[in-house]
Amino acid sequence: MLLRGALKAREEIMAGQQPRMKVLSIFGTRPEAIKMAPLVRALAAEPGIDSRICITGQHQSMLQQVLDMFELKADYSLDVMRPDQTLNSLTAALYAAIDPILDEMKPDRVLVHGDTTSAMVAAMSAFHRRIPHRPRRSRFAHR
Repeated sequence: MLLRGALKAREEIMAGQQPRMKVLSIFGTRPEAIKMAPLVRALAAEPGIDSRICITGQHQSMLQQVLDMFELKADYSLDVMRPDQTLNSLTAALYAAIDPILDEMKPDRVLVHGDTTSAMVAAMSAFHRRIPHRPRRSRFAHR
């Protein structure tokens, strides 16, 4: 019964009878991109999902190599890194840069992976806007 409902919903989406779910994936480092790439590619292949990528640019040159390898293109690229930047100024810049993107796109879900400043700010920004977000469990979490 559940499978039939899912198939019917997919058919309705493909026929344009239901709006597509908007999903924003936010990452900024090469390890985050490597771990998120298979999920982002799978989301992009789903007709019922409008999947977009926002890169924070913490490791811009290394990150671009991964995007190229997985044939991914960033929809949003933040230019927040500065020489001799403190974590506080980076955090403030990320909040200021991510907020307008969330306002413009109005995603239904935000996907975040990692334990970086970018991941924390992305998850908090989604939380503050009451957007369901799915952070992965930290590698330091109790098992």
